[in-house]
Amino acid sequence: MTTKTADAVSLTSATKRFGPVRAVDGLTLAIPRGQTVALLGPNGAGKSTTIALLLGLLPPDSGRAALFGLDPEQAVRQGLAGAMPQEGGLIPRVTVRELLTFVSGTYAAPLPLDRVLALARIEDLRDRRVDRLSGGQAQRVRFAMAVCGDPDLIVLDEPTAALDVTARREFWSGMRGLAGQGMTILFSTHYLDEADEHADRVVVLGHGRVIADGTSAEVKRAAALTTVSVTADGESAWLATLPGVRHMEIRGGRVHLRSGDSDATVMALARAGAVRDLEVVPAGLEDAFVALTAKENA
Repeated sequence: MTTKTADAVSLTSATKRFGPVRAVDGLTLAIPRGQTVALLGPNGAGKSTTIALLLGLLPPDSGRAALFGLDPEQAVRQGLAGAMPQEGGLIPRVTVRELLTFVSGTYAAPLPLDRVLALARIEDLRDRRVDRLSGGQAQRVRFAMAVCGDPDLIVLDEPTAALDVTARREFWSGMRGLAGQGMTILFSTHYLDEADEHADRVVVLGHGRVIADGTSAEVKRAAALTTVSVTADGESAWLATLPGVRHMEIRGGRVHLRSGDSDATVMALARAGAVRDLEVVPAGLEDAFVALTAKENA
């Protein structure tokens, strides 16, 4: 039986190997009820395997996975968790209404169909055949399938892939509404602006391990990167050798220096008389992500 004190998601020293590759490497992760968590990482970081473990799609080689204190398969069967895969899961030659009615029938206490259609904003698609949906429409139907069982946890794998800008905004508006009602949301995404804006917490994976975990602001600080920009005059390659500089990029006559010690970088620029149109900007989540994953790969 699920307990009110159990975390929504719990992975304890979970490990999963595929031949010589350790896709998940002793991963421990706890997500309290009601949090919205972004799971980030480059390709091969272990995101998909981690999601498969916590949904009971794969058994861990060692360690434990639990949802609301239950075995993941049991929690999913009880309708406590719903999942939205990036691809697949749609049966051809049936209408959206028929597909969602079938999925709802697998749960003891599903949401009413009209409520599911409204949550996914697909009321106008109810009689459309599934194999005649656009990519964005199919993505919204996958979301509808994920919420059919009225779950307490929803796991979203690249939820806004194939959605245009307007549809992405509408999707996250709906997610904020569900989060406001206490739903726990775990999503993976390559749109780092979505993680920055919508997640209470950001977890970055690298080689199957957690390499950063905290609010977006905390993850940015963990990367200890600031962009120092100046207008370039003449040869600028020497700027890459300044104290604190880890990376240099030149765009449109401006030199952008990613620095781990912006104070030292700015002071060196001043001593060299190279401070022209100086701009100092703290790392964005994308900069922090690149820095953290590059460090892990190194």
